[in-house]
Amino acid sequence: MNRTLIAGLVLVGGFALAALAAPLIAPYDPIFQDGTARIQPPSLTHPFGTDNFGRDILSRIIYGARVDLQMAVIGVFFPLVIGTVIGAIAGFFGGVVDAVLMRLIDIILAFPFLVLMLSIIAILGPGLSSFYIAMALVGWVSYARLIRAQILVLKNADYAVAAVSLGFSWRRVLFRHLLPNSVAGSLVFCMSDAVLVLLSGAAISYLGLGVQPPTAEWGIMVAEGQAFLSQAWWITLFPGLSIVLLAFGFSMIGDALGEAMGVHE
Repeated sequence: MNRTLIAGLVLVGGFALAALAAPLIAPYDPIFQDGTARIQPPSLTHPFGTDNFGRDILSRIIYGARVDLQMAVIGVFFPLVIGTVIGAIAGFFGGVVDAVLMRLIDIILAFPFLVLMLSIIAILGPGLSSFYIAMALVGWVSYARLIRAQILVLKNADYAVAAVSLGFSWRRVLFRHLLPNSVAGSLVFCMSDAVLVLLSGAAISYLGLGVQPPTAEWGIMVAEGQAFLSQAWWITLFPGLSIVLLAFGFSMIGDALGEAMGVHE
């Protein structure tokens, strides 16, 4: 088995297991504030130290894995579905339909990704729901372009032409014959896209527009520890390291799947 895939699965799977078992393995309540234990360095009592409110960093990282994994998965799922459907329709019908949908994609791509995300969230208001809506409205374009390119090639393949000649409906030809053979690239890309979604979610929370305190989330933890870098490096280091490791895990899974499927990103 591919070692890169194994390493990626171990990293992502480890965080997923920690998130699922958070109530069992977290040593403390992630939002409990202990005024007598403020800004304590890593120790046997608090392996990752405590923050400026006396909250246990390890417990907050474990519970934060729930939120960040949720952002990565849901933030990829809806753009994948929307982009796959739009790209498939554009590639299959071509003509005016394709032209209109491609111009819509060009308009979205004309704006910087993060700026457009922030604008949508600012209009909708801070929170996870706003983040997911913004990702769905902005993130689908890459999947649409990937699927469209595959459909344009596959619809001229012998089996597709034969299916049309036999009188099959366009829905059957598109969704039962063409689409299953064109999603490999998107499935590989969604692993790498999960890295972008994870980092975007952490950045949005860091800016105060995503998950709201006192909920444990890695981006918030990094923001809260920024003011204490000189005296309490652990407040920022451990959540920041968690973001890097989870993103690295998704990236390795994507690389391994791309190599196995012969897909080049």
